[in-house]
Amino acid sequence: MNVRARTLTGAAAVTALVAAGSFVGAPGAAAATVSATTFNRNFTTMALLKPVTAKGHGGIGAILPDTVTSTRYVEFDAPYLTEAMQKAGLSGSEIQVVNAHGSDATEYADAQADVTKGDKVIIMDPLDSGVGAKIESYAAAHGVKVIDYDRLTLGGQRSYYVSFNNVRVGQLLGQGLVSCISAWHVSKPVVLVMHGADTDNNATLFADGYDSVLQPYFKSGKYTLVGKLQPGEVPAGTWTPTVALTEFQQEYTAHPNINAVLMPNDENGAPIIKYLKEKGIKPQTFPVTGQDATLTGLGNVLTGYQCGTVYKPIYLEAQAAVALAVYLRAGMTPPASLVNGTTTDTTEHKAVPSVLLTPEWVTTKNMASTVIADKFVPPAQLCAAPYASAAACKAAGIKP
Repeated sequence: MNVRARTLTGAAAVTALVAAGSFVGAPGAAAATVSATTFNRNFTTMALLKPVTAKGHGGIGAILPDTVTSTRYVEFDAPYLTEAMQKAGLSGSEIQVVNAHGSDATEYADAQADVTKGDKVIIMDPLDSGVGAKIESYAAAHGVKVIDYDRLTLGGQRSYYVSFNNVRVGQLLGQGLVSCISAWHVSKPVVLVMHGADTDNNATLFADGYDSVLQPYFKSGKYTLVGKLQPGEVPAGTWTPTVALTEFQQEYTAHPNINAVLMPNDENGAPIIKYLKEKGIKPQTFPVTGQDATLTGLGNVLTGYQCGTVYKPIYLEAQAAVALAVYLRAGMTPPASLVNGTTTDTTEHKAVPSVLLTPEWVTTKNMASTVIADKFVPPAQLCAAPYASAAACKAAGIKP
């Protein structure tokens, strides 16, 4: 059965944790300066943590899950985590960033290697809660702290959780689809809602968000929902693009009147958009959503085959995780200004102190001021085949 973590952000979350005794003021200038809102694309906040880094010893290990569900882990998370650790004052021997390449066994072995090496903190994006809980149990037995990164380990023993507000991600997907259906003048919307893997708690939180937006449209009859499931029901789902394509083809064959798709990420949407093009679907006629601001996804937005994409500035997430890790490595409690929310582990029925960052919905209107300004993608690459064209970029105010 799928379980859903609940998030609480802002002052209410901080007040609740203070009342529960979960926050202790961290000494030093950095404690008063480092917050969930001070990180930036230049990583300047990390230097403020050097006094805290100097108080600790041992390494910090980061374990990323795979290279398939999103290109972000190789292109951004790994280098950003490394840069954040370096700028916080850790030496090369104290930094370890690896990828589990989609294998639970590899992820567990990576964690064991970190513990053996003498790392004091592990930043982990679990492939699933099963391996995540196993790693956290092993780490706890060896006195090593774990920070859940991007995905929460249900039933785990982590100290903190760092992610974007994933219910908000889902809301942006739902709102983006609604806006696109209107802007592209889709009459009588027949909507297929697709999901990420049910083993990923983030996929569940995304669904909470977009279901809350779309259900009133289905209930009123303004939109027609197709597929085997009804609003609020959760399918097995997938983060594997080839599987997503097969699932879509089956539904599209059974319901050839489908004319809009809620897709939770760019990589799953890419083969479906390619398939629709081969079927003769024209630009700005068949709304598809996405997430992660990949080159392929952004190219599909620029060419009119994708409504938009949820952009999560990963440099913010990487810095927040490393900041937490530096405090834990020094045996200090992170300041309340940094930990701005909670996420409920609904397996353990515990509120997990969390840093929850803010995602953005990117379309042609704000692409230049977000992903391009952040150097998230190279404009010269985006504005050329196979992604988009110089003309499409120029129309969006992007200079190759």
